[in-house]
Amino acid sequence: MITVTDVSLQFSDRKLFDEVNIKFTPGNCYGLIGANGAGKSTFLKILAGEIEPTTGTVTLGPDERLATLKQNHFDYEDYSVLETVIMGHKRLYDIMQEKNAIYMKEDFSDEDGIKAAELEGEFAELNGWEAEPEAASLLQGLNIPEDLHHLKMSELSAGQKIKVLLAQALFGKPDVLLLDEPTNGLDVQSIAWLEEFLINFDNTVITVSHDRHFLNKVCTHMADLDFGKIKLFVGNYDFWLESSQLAAKLLADQNAKKEEKIKELQEFIARFSANASKSKQATSRKKMLEKITLEDIQPSSRRYPYVAFSPEREIGNDLLIVDNISKTIDGKKILDNVSFTLNKQDKVAFIAKDDITTTVLFKIIMGEMTPDSGSVKWGVTTSRAYLPKDSSSEFDNNTQTILDWLRQYAAKEEDDNTFLRGFLGRMLFSGDEVLKPVNVLSGGEKVRCMLSKMMLSKANVLVLDDPTNHLDLESITALNDGLIAFKGAILFASHDHQFIQTTANRIIAVSNNGVVDRAETTYDDFLENPTVQQQIAKIF
Repeated sequence: MITVTDVSLQFSDRKLFDEVNIKFTPGNCYGLIGANGAGKSTFLKILAGEIEPTTGTVTLGPDERLATLKQNHFDYEDYSVLETVIMGHKRLYDIMQEKNAIYMKEDFSDEDGIKAAELEGEFAELNGWEAEPEAASLLQGLNIPEDLHHLKMSELSAGQKIKVLLAQALFGKPDVLLLDEPTNGLDVQSIAWLEEFLINFDNTVITVSHDRHFLNKVCTHMADLDFGKIKLFVGNYDFWLESSQLAAKLLADQNAKKEEKIKELQEFIARFSANASKSKQATSRKKMLEKITLEDIQPSSRRYPYVAFSPEREIGNDLLIVDNISKTIDGKKILDNVSFTLNKQDKVAFIAKDDITTTVLFKIIMGEMTPDSGSVKWGVTTSRAYLPKDSSSEFDNNTQTILDWLRQYAAKEEDDNTFLRGFLGRMLFSGDEVLKPVNVLSGGEKVRCMLSKMMLSKANVLVLDDPTNHLDLESITALNDGLIAFKGAILFASHDHQFIQTTANRIIAVSNNGVVDRAETTYDDFLENPTVQQQIAKIF
């Protein structure tokens, strides 16, 4: 258990937290949510003791241990993989080092023997004899094979290091577990394993994540950071989102009969509660949901951008033919004889083991990179808009205001301040914010600018490379809804399970060994199909 009492954090120009009082209890997983810049990661650092609050205290239960997901992947380069995982339990690791140093002594004294015996007793109490098997089991669950366990961290890839540090945080069953974006850099199988691990974890978990599917799967509560305060809500992210929107509708619609709106909210609570089944964690969540009253539901102050793509013309019969594309970069084969044909109604999610695969494919498709061999042929009626994975070239060293930057992509009839200011306002750039230079924008602001540019293009084909990267949950939801409603074709890559599941009607897995193509299928069906998984195993 971890208790936060009267915690405030004051910077020179703003107060991030204002007398936060909250208690996180065992057996629950809390999803910490809030808009970009609200201070989610900072709050986790306060809980971890890495940042001292201006006022207030954070206390753990007696003799409890807290673990965090480390972010610096290069801190453990000289340590073995197994050793790095065990270092997640500092006291256990220190005991292992101390007793090993004593046993290595040439002049082993009686005092050394007494000390070694004390250390062995504490080592056993901390379940030290199971340390290596537990560490190995965590690593294997995260797809780090046994032949890598005794290598040094410096010998692993960046993606593998991320998994080792996650295993480090999970090691030794900490009493309180703090996870900041734990699904970043994980493959689909590792995310699924982590979800099951957390569902069955008996202690306290507090996580920050932009992955709605992950929050829905593991969370028993949402901790909403808003206006410097944190409020707890029972249920997962979807329940929080839908109930808060219903509450806002009830509050705003003064003309409707209040009794009808209350009945709608009550039916929603009952329906969502009835659906909470399957796992042990979901069953306990169901019991909590059944106790919710209308007073527990409050509207959110969140602001959602307006994302809507309107193609100027329909696509004809031909969309895209990719024929035997191959590409090698710096001696490494990225694509090898990749071929597929897309149809005008396709909304295609491209998945790959490595992000560079989909990024290179999209660059070739969009004419920004030349393949070593093969060809790309777009239908003559197609018009394309592209959101690259890295759009910094659009903004770096550019002192234009947001207003002037967007103006260059507007049609003549849209090229006036009133229209552009209104357009940007719907994308959450209000007032003088539109006069901000584009070279100082945050990652999320840059993506919202690029989406604005794409909307103005009125293209009938959208190509998006990891579009949810840098976006907050509200923007992700708005973009997701906009793509679902879009009447044209979509090619996209994403790590967001719910984004893929709700947007795509076709899945194409790509590697340097070929393509697995499945049309008219959902992402969940694709992942659960044994035949498909066997095919993917061959190319990955």
